[in-house]
Amino acid sequence: MRLEPLDSDDPRSVLRALRSALGAGPAVALGGGGPLPETVPAGIAAVVTTSGSSGVPKSVMLSRAALTSSALATAERIGSGQWLLALPASYVAGMQVLVRSLVQGTEPAILSGRFSAAAFAHVVSGMHSARGGERVPTYTSLVPAQLQTLVDASVEDRAVGRALASFEAILIGGQALPVVLRERAAALGARIVRTYGSSETAGGCVYDGVPLDGVRVVSVDGELRIAGPTLAGGYLADAALTDRVFVRDDTGVRWYRTGDAGTVSDGRVQVAGRIDNVIVSGGVNVSLDRVERVAREVLDAVVVGAPDERWGETPVLVARRGDVPEPDAALAAVREAVGAQVGKPARPTRILLVDEIPRLASGKPDRQTLTRLASR
Repeated sequence: MRLEPLDSDDPRSVLRALRSALGAGPAVALGGGGPLPETVPAGIAAVVTTSGSSGVPKSVMLSRAALTSSALATAERIGSGQWLLALPASYVAGMQVLVRSLVQGTEPAILSGRFSAAAFAHVVSGMHSARGGERVPTYTSLVPAQLQTLVDASVEDRAVGRALASFEAILIGGQALPVVLRERAAALGARIVRTYGSSETAGGCVYDGVPLDGVRVVSVDGELRIAGPTLAGGYLADAALTDRVFVRDDTGVRWYRTGDAGTVSDGRVQVAGRIDNVIVSGGVNVSLDRVERVAREVLDAVVVGAPDERWGETPVLVARRGDVPEPDAALAAVREAVGAQVGKPARPTRILLVDEIPRLASGKPDRQTLTRLASR
């Protein structure tokens, strides 16, 4: 199968390329990442190159079957209607908004250019349509940073709040969703669905802790593994990484090793954080993801590790300056909460205030940049 890189980030160009790739056309390569082979295995529709938070590029091969299975399972879980694309189309969550639209035979609404609350509300205002005299439900997919922007803006602009409340469901993925933010969004009438997944699973495959139909999730030695029809075909031109990440059990079932720590109880998935996002502070292993989850109960912050003369490494809070009017009090509150829930060695030692949290194209915090800032 021929592979055609798509140089344009224009969502409409991506939509046209995906329409062809899901049919009989060539596979499309999204996300850049340098030179790629000219061909891919038969059945592959898209190659998504992403570095995630690790900084190491990976080119994930997604088949037509995986993409459409994900889209159909999403419709089965939350319903079908018109989708709004508010994420980069080259990011798997954004791409899947377009795939769902193609599978359902609907035209997606597209928020082009820089994301803002005003632009979001404007595009949403034009989405109200009907079919057979009945209103067509609307859906969108956002990352927490976008939701934060919209919730904050709704305080001054009621149109933004009405736009949020107009969706049948808003999928939120990409990073941990602070409890306070979810509660504020719900108070505006927003129907939030928390998703878990990755490029290797064709996007979110667990909604509000429950796997989509056909998807299986287990915990093996504390690591979450996923099986089902949405799995990627592997990594393009990297057989060794493919064999390491996609494994088969004794019965022949193929599983994706997520690298995430977590549990599965009564069919519900609980993600604890990245297995490798751990520092050693005073001889004690500290999960930065676990610290961040507790910290986010107090304030919107990212937690990274930084060198410390006494303890070797310690957690450091990074937050927007405008969100923390009293830094000392905020740090004290987080230290108390973390000490009680995680343990004293996990308490952040300081808070670093920045004008804006640097982010990757996916909307996730750029943890490598934040770690460098905190290590100065």
